[in-house]
Amino acid sequence: MTRVIRPVPANPVNRRDFLRYSALAGAALGGAGLLAACGDDSAGPSNGTTPDGSKYGTVAIQLSWLKNIEFAGEYFADAKGYYRDAGFGSVNLVAGGAASTSVEAGLGTGKIWLGMSAPQTTAPAVLEGLPAKIVGTTFQKNPFCIVSSAAEPIATPQDMKGRKIGVQDTNQLIFNALLSANDMKPADVTIVPAQFDPTPLANGEVDGWVSYVTNEPIILAAKGFANTNFLFADYGLPLVAETLTVKQETIDSERDKLKAFLAAEIKGWRDQVAHPGEGARLAVEVYGKDQRLDLEEQTKSAIAQNDLIVSHDTRVNGLFSMTDDLIAKNIEALAKAKIDIKADQLFDLSVLRELYTEQPDLK
Repeated sequence: MTRVIRPVPANPVNRRDFLRYSALAGAALGGAGLLAACGDDSAGPSNGTTPDGSKYGTVAIQLSWLKNIEFAGEYFADAKGYYRDAGFGSVNLVAGGAASTSVEAGLGTGKIWLGMSAPQTTAPAVLEGLPAKIVGTTFQKNPFCIVSSAAEPIATPQDMKGRKIGVQDTNQLIFNALLSANDMKPADVTIVPAQFDPTPLANGEVDGWVSYVTNEPIILAAKGFANTNFLFADYGLPLVAETLTVKQETIDSERDKLKAFLAAEIKGWRDQVAHPGEGARLAVEVYGKDQRLDLEEQTKSAIAQNDLIVSHDTRVNGLFSMTDDLIAKNIEALAKAKIDIKADQLFDLSVLRELYTEQPDLK
């Protein structure tokens, strides 16, 4: 199964329904097999003695989507023993997907210890009372883009005026935020309700398509459809993506355990950035084997996503880091999506910064 685009949960997590949803999520997670994957005690604090004899025991980590190239750093960390060397008996990588419950619900019910999410998903949950924080981010830029035909390109938001844009229901909020950030209104474009298969764009039924730059453009090009795109992040919506999110109690009570995990993650993602082809192989042949992924496509996606992961700031400050300026820009971007939250309510980079101070060789 090829990942097309990860939906942003509606509204993005309905603020009125979040707590009720979280309360119900325990049964849903159990039905999805998560309890079997992690055990009842896998998300709880380590008391120094674990059943497997390791320092930190087993933890459940929920991915934001199916097991494709997007999580190759985690595959490296697992396959090369970085998690084990950091003191974990095992790290269960739990696949997300359209049918799964959200990372925020998993954290709220205690079924996962950490999850990969996004600011526009976590912020509403925090505003509803979930005591969680973003402690780092894999993608310095979110992958959302508008892809269009190279023959009739849409190169900027202003180029969308008067044109048909395919927008998935679950991505309507972030698309509206893009319009707002560029002094545009929904009436300036013709919004065409869409699913996740970009065939309508290839068929000429729409002029542009909300997509992930690491997916649809590559898929369409492989099918012979020449295309171009622009990133939301380059036009007033610089949200980060694949954020590492934990509960506040993890930061407060399991700081060393979290540092150990982040160190293993950094090593895994350094390997992925250096060896995208091997990461693609791990995705196709090992961790995402049941998804029937295409190796060439996954390799191209791996190379493309490196541009979102590595930046001038990460070269200076290390992977997963966020500058104060980038955090401020994310808060401003969320406000454009009508999500009003303060930086210290959503982000806590102190653990990561301490880690890099203690282990500068990780940079």
